[in-house]
Amino acid sequence: MYRYKCKILAIVVLFSIVATGVQGQKSDIFPLVNGNQVIDIVVDKKDAKVVQIAADLLASDIFKVSGKRVGVTPNLDKAGIIAGTIGESRLVDQLVSEMKIDVSKVKSHWETYSIEIVKNPVKGIEKALVVIGSDRRATAFGLLEISRMIGVSPWEWWADVTPNKKSELNISMENRIYGSPSVKFRGIFLNDEDWGLQRWAALNYEPETGDIGPKTYAKVFELLLRLRANTIWPAMHSCTKPFYSYPENKQVADDYAIVVGTSHCEPMLCNINAEWDSKTMGEWRYDKNAETIKKMFETRTKESSDFESIYTMGMRGEHDSPMIVGEDDTEAQVQLLEDVVTDQREILQKKTGKAAHHLPQIFIPYKEVLNYYQNDMELPEDITLVWTDDNYGYIRQLSNAEEQKCSGGAGVYYHTSYWGRPHDYLWLNSTNPVLMWEEMQKAYEFQSRDLWILNCGDIKPHEYNIELFLDMAWNMRSFSQSQGVRNHMEKWAAREFGKYNANPVTNLMYEYYRLAFQRRPEFMDWGRVEPVTKAGETELNQIHYNDEVSLRINAYQKLMDATQKLKPKIADNRKDAFYELVYYPVMGAAHLNHKWLYAYKNKFAAQQGRSSASYFGQKATDAYHQIQEETDYFNNILQNGKWNHIMSMSPRHLPVFSKPTTTICVRGNKPQLGLALESYEMEVNTEIINSYADVLPVFNAYTQSKYFVDVFLKGKGELTWKASAKADWIHISKDEGSLNNENQEQRVWVSIDWDKVPVGVNKKEAPLGHDYQLIPPSYKVNSAIVFAAGDTTISIGVSVFNPKLKALENYKGKVEDKGFVSIYAENYSAKIAGKQATWKTYDGVGYTGKVVSALPYSADSQTNIQSIKNNSPALEYDFYTFNFGKATVHLQAIPTHAFNHESGVRCAVSIDDADPVVVDFQTFGRSEEWMQNVLKNASVKSVSQIVNKAGKHTLKIWMVDPGVMIDQILIDLGGWKKSYAFPPESNC
Repeated sequence: MYRYKCKILAIVVLFSIVATGVQGQKSDIFPLVNGNQVIDIVVDKKDAKVVQIAADLLASDIFKVSGKRVGVTPNLDKAGIIAGTIGESRLVDQLVSEMKIDVSKVKSHWETYSIEIVKNPVKGIEKALVVIGSDRRATAFGLLEISRMIGVSPWEWWADVTPNKKSELNISMENRIYGSPSVKFRGIFLNDEDWGLQRWAALNYEPETGDIGPKTYAKVFELLLRLRANTIWPAMHSCTKPFYSYPENKQVADDYAIVVGTSHCEPMLCNINAEWDSKTMGEWRYDKNAETIKKMFETRTKESSDFESIYTMGMRGEHDSPMIVGEDDTEAQVQLLEDVVTDQREILQKKTGKAAHHLPQIFIPYKEVLNYYQNDMELPEDITLVWTDDNYGYIRQLSNAEEQKCSGGAGVYYHTSYWGRPHDYLWLNSTNPVLMWEEMQKAYEFQSRDLWILNCGDIKPHEYNIELFLDMAWNMRSFSQSQGVRNHMEKWAAREFGKYNANPVTNLMYEYYRLAFQRRPEFMDWGRVEPVTKAGETELNQIHYNDEVSLRINAYQKLMDATQKLKPKIADNRKDAFYELVYYPVMGAAHLNHKWLYAYKNKFAAQQGRSSASYFGQKATDAYHQIQEETDYFNNILQNGKWNHIMSMSPRHLPVFSKPTTTICVRGNKPQLGLALESYEMEVNTEIINSYADVLPVFNAYTQSKYFVDVFLKGKGELTWKASAKADWIHISKDEGSLNNENQEQRVWVSIDWDKVPVGVNKKEAPLGHDYQLIPPSYKVNSAIVFAAGDTTISIGVSVFNPKLKALENYKGKVEDKGFVSIYAENYSAKIAGKQATWKTYDGVGYTGKVVSALPYSADSQTNIQSIKNNSPALEYDFYTFNFGKATVHLQAIPTHAFNHESGVRCAVSIDDADPVVVDFQTFGRSEEWMQNVLKNASVKSVSQIVNKAGKHTLKIWMVDPGVMIDQILIDLGGWKKSYAFPPESNC
């Protein structure tokens, strides 16, 4: 194994999302189908099987588009396309020897191919489209590049992207060289297949095998070729027979030129879950049963030695568990693991006849193995280090400067699907694509360029992220900025759904991923797994900050409405593809959120005695049934049952997927008016005059606040209500209504007409020495709203903070509201560059859809106050407070990990002229803090600061370590009421 280096030139090819190449002569038109003219695809019989397979696929694709059949033949009589591998194709070698084509930039390069129009390639042929590959895969990629050019999606079969029909096929192209790829080995891991892929294959697609067998793998390998991938880690759960138990599997992989590797818990291509029988083979413990284990390694090595393989070195315990040697004896574990690797390399050399360093080998420091590696485990330098994420999208560690010098290089094993603690996400693809880009871009910069594997579960519904991952691995140069992801998605959407739908689809999917980033659908019950817990209490706040539960309900409703509006605009031949790639994931996520969100509202309403509790309970139940209906359609009706059993709405049957339990409110027979105000947990007590709960929060002229009053029915029957403001500057969204069994509550929004409200007068100075005052007694104007129904009258106080301060005229910063200042990190007032680094904004990730990150990753960490002040880049945020005293600055960051032992995940904070205080976001192992972070996709750290006076101030955030990503900031003077997300930004 050797470390792979190459230079890439990025070019976009017609109908391709990502391609690499070197431009040649100017563009030309080449006819593939023109009237009754029929061409042949010519390949040498002696060329690799994958070349023949790719040629057949291209011929089939041309027929699907044009209705004209194209022959695949070794004969040159009607040659239109000539394809071959250097040194394997007599036809290609002849063109080279006759100097009709120059292959100097293709030959001997990894997976590099050229496509060019050659005039008079052979006698009697005026011109031909010639595809030449440096190796067998390259030739196949070149043939399937032509499929992309004629408009055939790589997902034509796997997502039913039916090609558009064309009577003539003329492709406009320039002679190009494509490759070499950014990453040498690129592929997917089929995992957690129990509820989808395995059942679909066994019961639907491949019943003759009753399993994921050679027929299913052939379709998977076809997809990989179309996506320019070359590696598979096969399915390995106990529900699936091991890959090598079907002799045809390894032959099919070789036919498609797919390299077979295995996961971190499958050493030497051995599937321990299903192939190790402890009853007949003894314990899976190398310290006690090494000889039996080595025999297994020897058998598999001999069986695989004639095929392209990547051997996973080391070992773990059974069933994805730690290897056991004594109790907590790290030193013994390290020594044993070193012995395992030494023995494995001897086996490789003995059974293949090749020196171990000439064979692809990987070592995956996953979970506890990372701890062993970090405790001075010695590893041969020609073994590829494959770093892993923490199962939730955040890479644990990357190669340091010394590791980057090793000939084995490095790679990444990354998840978009996961089974395990703290909670699974096996149903939908909820991994933010910009986050995945940021982590893989970081890995690429740290020289992890030899192997990228994506754990994509059942393939469906991970289609987009699979393509993005593999396109990045093919040509990372096209993704130098976060905007590259959006550009990629727009091109993907244009290809699949038409250029006029590209932007709407992209906007829709970006919002889908933003909401999922705030909390994945599968985490909405606040439960845990292993051991499985019942649903917990939601952290979403229903009484503060405009009601987080309702805001999320409305956001998902808006997303569903946009999806429904877009659906009729999709061409008929792409409607099924739209359903699979967009509609089902969006609707599934929305309905699962609605199920839990309405269940939370049901419980809250019942506690307040609202008759509407039953309405919310029904909405939760309806959402559950909608998931059932959509999943039934996916499995049984879509494509006439082609995908039956592929989609499960309840993987592992966890509580989050269950039918909601709702609360019934005991209702009296007499209808009564109820009111509930924003910021109060209890409803207004109509029995007590001037109770503490009958005043809305203070309206702030500088933040243009608005608050809600819920008007609801208690009991049964019907009543009408009216509301009247005692001042003309109070605006009410609704001033009357009817409540009955069908319409049991209404939300009234109260806002202020700031052009009419009187200016507040400073009647009382704030007392000196007081730490803070949440609402200054000065500058306030008071009035009320009266709600009436029958003989019930309730007065709700309205208090307005409306000074006219010269200091805030034309002010552009943030302003305190109710004792805090909330800031979105991307909205800085100024940015100060450091000596090595600067802050950059990433679009498409974070709670607000943007984060700021200190880059480049290669910048030195600044660890003392003077170096921070003198060398670090800084962000400045201007803010104004009406109070002063102690303040807590809460910083919310994306919960990434340190690159390696030499770095951290730190920034520093200061207000005004104070010295920077370091904030550290790093977590260790699988701690409770880490679990909370990955469930929330947020790490929140806090520091104390002093706001020494009312007035203008500046918050500074300094880089300590490069790569830290700041999402939101909250400066709390004592007024923040705990909420899941920080309150909306305190805009002036």
